[in-house]
Amino acid sequence: MFSKLIMGLCAVSMLSSACTTRNASQQRAENELTMLVGTYTSGSSKGIYTFRFNQETGKATPLSETEVSNPSYLTLSADNRFVYAVSEQNDTTATIHAFAFDKENGILKLLNSQKTMGEDPCYVSTDGKKVLTANYSGGSMSVFPIRYDGSLESADTLFQGSASGPDQDRQATPHIHCAVFSPDSNYIFATDFSADRILRYAIHSKEELPRPLSEAVSIQPGSGPRHLIFSKDGKYAYLINELSGKVIAFSYTNGNLNEIQTITADTVQAKGSADIHLSPDGKYLYASNRLKEDGIAIFAVNQESGTLAKVGYQPTGTHPRNFNITPNGKYLLVACRDSNAIQVFERDIASGLLKNTGQDIKIDKPVCIQFAGKQ
Repeated sequence: MFSKLIMGLCAVSMLSSACTTRNASQQRAENELTMLVGTYTSGSSKGIYTFRFNQETGKATPLSETEVSNPSYLTLSADNRFVYAVSEQNDTTATIHAFAFDKENGILKLLNSQKTMGEDPCYVSTDGKKVLTANYSGGSMSVFPIRYDGSLESADTLFQGSASGPDQDRQATPHIHCAVFSPDSNYIFATDFSADRILRYAIHSKEELPRPLSEAVSIQPGSGPRHLIFSKDGKYAYLINELSGKVIAFSYTNGNLNEIQTITADTVQAKGSADIHLSPDGKYLYASNRLKEDGIAIFAVNQESGTLAKVGYQPTGTHPRNFNITPNGKYLLVACRDSNAIQVFERDIASGLLKNTGQDIKIDKPVCIQFAGKQ
């Protein structure tokens, strides 16, 4: 009887240990993201780098590298099976690349490439049916239908921006800086940097190419609208303006952006505001500034009205162009291009403030960070 009791206790202990091991392994898997980093390749960088990033500890482990010229911006398909990355070239070689993506190993396999028909593509987005590129120096937006295997058709449509802004140094020629799909999937919005406006295009079906609308959102002259994001519930949108350094909050309904607030992110008028993101819980908004007092402006978001209140400012390395926040909201990573490093900041979930962990990821000229998490 005693020996049977001992054997039973051992079996329970072994089962408990196995369950604990499985739970720990499952927890590690849930906390591990595959991170993709786009770079400029004028120095020692080869192109796109992938890492295993633990969103609980903030530690990164290198996985792979893919040789691509100036992949300054990239995005993933919703199911993480495909990656679309630009080659930001200031001539006719400017390209968008389609890759098959092995998320577990961080390996990219080139499917095909298409010319963007506009110089310096600097932004890319997708809705699963189409890929958009914003071509900065070309002053245009290109639209690429996606084939069944994730590869791209050639550009079917090219929408052109204009130049009417007052800044003769920065707005003398057309620049389109980003192009995004609306949360209801009915519209595309593109920032017409040099004309101080947001362009709107209608999509009546997922297979149909967008068509231009006469309506556009006018921004104060000399603002230089750069990046536009939407809240997770689709009720609000936020625009960072590169030249004015201001964030504009909009309410969003049925394709209409209505301004509700303007607030300053760049208080030193450096004319280098860059990127903008909301925390996963939607309670805080972050905006990066470059050229002077480089850093991240931090705003609390009023959950009822969508308005912003500035709560802090976090200095960073040099030229913080793009940044991203882990899906669990614990870390904010900043691509500091001219410091040749990605800084890892821990977020205070309650206050929204940032703390430098000192766990820098050394990489030459990083400019874009994306995460592939669990589906």
